[in-house]
Amino acid sequence: MDARKPRNEAKRLEALHSYVILDSAAEQAYDDIVNLASYICDAPMALITLIDEDRQWFKARVGVDILQTPRGDAFCAHAILDPHEVMQVQDTSLDPRFSENPLVTADPNIRFYAGAPLVTSSGAALGTVCVADRVPRTLEPRMVDALKALSRQVVSLLQLRHSLAELKLLSDAQQHRQKQLEGYQKRLEDLNLVLVEQNTTDPLTGLKNRRAFDRILNEESSRTERSHSSLALAIIDVDHFKSFNDEFGHVAGDEALQQVSLMLQSHARAYDHAARYGGEEFAVILPDTRIDACMVVAERIRRAVQEFDWRHRPITISVGVATTTSANGTMNLVERADRALYEAKRKGRNCVVHLGDAAVFVP
Repeated sequence: MDARKPRNEAKRLEALHSYVILDSAAEQAYDDIVNLASYICDAPMALITLIDEDRQWFKARVGVDILQTPRGDAFCAHAILDPHEVMQVQDTSLDPRFSENPLVTADPNIRFYAGAPLVTSSGAALGTVCVADRVPRTLEPRMVDALKALSRQVVSLLQLRHSLAELKLLSDAQQHRQKQLEGYQKRLEDLNLVLVEQNTTDPLTGLKNRRAFDRILNEESSRTERSHSSLALAIIDVDHFKSFNDEFGHVAGDEALQQVSLMLQSHARAYDHAARYGGEEFAVILPDTRIDACMVVAERIRRAVQEFDWRHRPITISVGVATTTSANGTMNLVERADRALYEAKRKGRNCVVHLGDAAVFVP
């Protein structure tokens, strides 16, 4: 079933053609994005599609041999009708728009589709970053978020590519042009690095996110067990953060979390791993560290937060710490640190607690 056309179809096509991207040669930056989309979404097919007047053309693709399809067969022609949402078709055989589509009834036999529109700053939806599978399914929320992030990166690449083309046409001085090209090339490389960083970095604080924390903790736990060394963990909670947010607003709350993250980075050791654990909770993984050294680091962070000149009202933190033991090794390290944090809150907050030997640092 042919999709209706967007209301801004004329301007959309004008924007698409201005990028001079249709029928261009393959480029590694775009190929990297479809490979990443396929990996993150665990999908055998991933594409960057651009919807022209009467066809759908693939700038990059994995798992699909063809270079283009008629627009009438394009799932993405439907996806661009709502530029702000990821369109998912859980089972194409049950959807009257697609059940008779040749891409469903014949090779590549698409049964599942999800597409995130490529939306320019002017609101034109040029096409999509999409994934497809041969079995009915749906994407996890994290996959949907990743697909949106990848679509934004494609638009950035298109805009950078367009800027490069304009620069080549307008530059009169070869030396100046070369410097500009090198600058844009560096930005393209940085964008590829950003794609990796987005999966491991908390966007508000710049610390490692929960996914990265879990991976690092597993790696350090394995290394600790192999080397028979020690491993410590501190879990940190910003005291009364909800009431702070309620009283001073989310902007002030975000600023406070950012400042706490800076203190974690500046007062932890160079080889420690600081992460945003979730909400107002943080965590620090301390490799090759026994409990006495861990308590010192945790107390240094706690004192720095307490003594900082906060703009709205004083802020403190509670810290629960745990370390490997001869009985438990690295098992239940997070659970033990959590219990210690709970005990720190029970004792009145603004302190560091380790349950193993009842050690408590209270200001």
